[in-house]
Amino acid sequence: MAAFHFELVSPEKLLFSGDVESVVAPGSEGQFTVLKDHAPVMTTLKPGVVAVATGDGKVEKLFVRGGFADVNAGGFTILAEVAAPLGEIDIAKLDSDIKNAKEDLGDAKSDEARRAASEKLAQLEEMRAAVGA
Repeated sequence: MAAFHFELVSPEKLLFSGDVESVVAPGSEGQFTVLKDHAPVMTTLKPGVVAVATGDGKVEKLFVRGGFADVNAGGFTILAEVAAPLGEIDIAKLDSDIKNAKEDLGDAKSDEARRAASEKLAQLEEMRAAVGA
């Protein structure tokens, strides 16, 4: 397969930059795969796993919690709101965050507070599902 350039950037750091064979991303309208010479597209991302297939047969998986994806002639770039390699996610802390988010949802007094707490809980549960175990 032919390679193309891919970058995944979060506000904290550049998580991936290099030539890859393919990338599967969680688009807001469903998962999509990018290969070399993909048609230009810009879309938003939902929380989920980005699977990056490098030329050596390895697949690197990173969790993203929202952001933007841009495919153009120069390659593919993801600007993520939050991103982390799956292997670096602390499951115990994540489980604690989910417990706290559930408590926050139960304690919410206004519709806006309930909506915000519900959204945070959904994002954390999506991350937990991506990590598995």
